[in-house]
Amino acid sequence: MFTAVDIAHAAAQMAHEAATVLRADVLAALQDAATRERNPRGRRVLQLLIENAAIAATDDVPLCQDTGTVWLRVETGPDITLPAGLQTAVDARIAQVWERAGLRASVLRDALFERTNTGGNTPTFIEIAQVTEPGLTLHLMLKGGGSDNASQVCMLSPDGGVDAVVDAVVARVRDKASAACPPLIIGVGVGATFDKVAGLSKRALLRPVGSVNPDPQAAALEARLLAAVNDTGIGPAGTGGDTTALAVHVMTAPCHIAALPLAINLGCSALRTRTRRL
Repeated sequence: MFTAVDIAHAAAQMAHEAATVLRADVLAALQDAATRERNPRGRRVLQLLIENAAIAATDDVPLCQDTGTVWLRVETGPDITLPAGLQTAVDARIAQVWERAGLRASVLRDALFERTNTGGNTPTFIEIAQVTEPGLTLHLMLKGGGSDNASQVCMLSPDGGVDAVVDAVVARVRDKASAACPPLIIGVGVGATFDKVAGLSKRALLRPVGSVNPDPQAAALEARLLAAVNDTGIGPAGTGGDTTALAVHVMTAPCHIAALPLAINLGCSALRTRTRRL
């Protein structure tokens, strides 16, 4: 049986590591892109991002000054009963990490009526999901304001199909990519409902860069989207080049017959996630 403190301790460790150590797959993708980027300015940006990652890991400092909101997904198997007090325990440990590590607190008490800083980067945005696999798995993401502000949920016409999805993703990239700190990792969610499709796109960002989607149709769409996004020429940090995105990951779900929900989640070059199975 896991206690709330057990889960909170693991989440806090994951958050500190995510803030300071770039995911190995993202770093490898940046290194590969730097060898292939033809634009000198774009190539220099990629080299600086790689250098930044090395400094952050060595000096235990944030990869980015915007250390983001903390999203925690708790996946429980049929053998797990979650303990009481989880939100309180996680928030307490996250606040401690933010203070001890000198991370920027960026969460307001209320989006509209009390825009004052809570001081500890809390509350943590926790979601709980039941899965069939036994045990307990934590997924954590730190999402900065720039990339989150550039993301989008839209309800497409159901007859639009794949072409409409591609057009919407490319249009969003053209409009907002530079503000989201490219090269991007883009999570694309298609299906479910208005409130659930954004979750699909966020979970798509957890997948390792370079992995192949097990669904052949989704894999083909990912390849098409990546090519179309990189054809924009926006490039690293918007300076021009071949590498506007490192990867596009697609996640689909059932939906209503009259709907085609789409979420476009622009993940920045410092995509900060961790997954841990307890």
